Amino acid sequence: MHKEQALLLAFLPAAFGCLNANSNSCASFIKSQAATASPFCATFTRSTVTATTGLPAWATYCSNKPSMISAECSCAYTGGGSQPTTTLRTTTRATTGATTTTTTRPTTTSSGGGGGGGGCAAPVNQLVGFGAGVTGGGSGSGVTVTSCSALSAAAANGGVIRVSGLLSGCGVIDLESNTSLLGVGSNSGIVDGGIRIKDASNVIVRNLKFSPAKKGDAVSLDGATNVWIDHNEFYSLGLAGGKDDYDGLLDITHASNLVTVSWNKFRDHWKGSLIGHSDNNASEDTGKLKVTYHHNSWNNVNSGLPSLRFGTGHVYSSCFQNCPTSGVHSRMGAQVLVENSYFNNVPRAVVTNLDSDIDGFLTERNNIFVGTSTVQITQTSNFSPPYSYTMTSASNVCSCVNGSAGVGIVTF
Repeated sequence: MHKEQALLLAFLPAAFGCLNANSNSCASFIKSQAATASPFCATFTRSTVTATTGLPAWATYCSNKPSMISAECSCAYTGGGSQPTTTLRTTTRATTGATTTTTTRPTTTSSGGGGGGGGCAAPVNQLVGFGAGVTGGGSGSGVTVTSCSALSAAAANGGVIRVSGLLSGCGVIDLESNTSLLGVGSNSGIVDGGIRIKDASNVIVRNLKFSPAKKGDAVSLDGATNVWIDHNEFYSLGLAGGKDDYDGLLDITHASNLVTVSWNKFRDHWKGSLIGHSDNNASEDTGKLKVTYHHNSWNNVNSGLPSLRFGTGHVYSSCFQNCPTSGVHSRMGAQVLVENSYFNNVPRAVVTNLDSDIDGFLTERNNIFVGTSTVQITQTSNFSPPYSYTMTSASNVCSCVNGSAGVGIVTF
């Protein structure tokens, strides 16, 4: 590249404007990776890039076009030489890896890259999000069950139910209102079966393993309200056979509302989590399906991480790895915010124009996209979370959830 070309590239942001870091993966990546990007941009925007130096590997993830890199360097680092001081809504990036967001949605200042260390910033035993306030079956000792028949009988009465061991072939167990279904130890749950929360409210499901039967959901919410799904593990046999051999790991449908899904591990399955079962259910679902997903791990799940129709979704501080078709999917006018998450090899990691006639709305910010991960957003959302929450940085979140999500972390 000639010196004149390099100088021309430096003026591209002024000529064409800066890309939106909330909706463009290249802009978001450069701004979020300050420790690596800032020193490079300081020289790249001021000097010639020769054939021998070329573009570094991390930059070619963002774009193979020097013009794009130059433009976004200039946008992210005015003057090219210093760490960024960028005004962002709601987010403060700290060196501890913690990000705290409040309901007042203040304008704050972000500086530096992701935090150091591998710890979690958020407490692992706290209910936040749309499901806040759920109490389940209360604080009593409840009953402990070791068979499908005992589980079925206990479920009919609600209260606190402790499952000890892996129960197989239970079919679909219906949970009543005011129920806490809790796993004992690190190897309890339901395999070759599932649970359903239908027209019930105030339900907690924690510390359980779920592997669904064919043609069924592992956990389904149907007209359910005020539900907390926490520290569970959802899985099957991987992506063998056809995608319709099994249904979803966690489906939330028919105007279910006020749900928090936190600190779970989802792995080795075709269909992850569907929110809103049909494009033709607007009359029932509109104004409902308010869900929070945070500090979850998604590994080798084909799609639906989650997929949301009509409702309102907040996905933050989650780790997505090797999910071959799509990630967080907003459709049919859904409003979705995705922040502080890490996507590795997830094509269409966040997407708004897939599989439905009407696009969804989605805003992504402070996420990291690597490998085959891409951003496919046609329209951004205007959703503001109406609650306080603490985020782990995108750079730390995979080590965080690998160690602190799933079963065996909380005890009963």
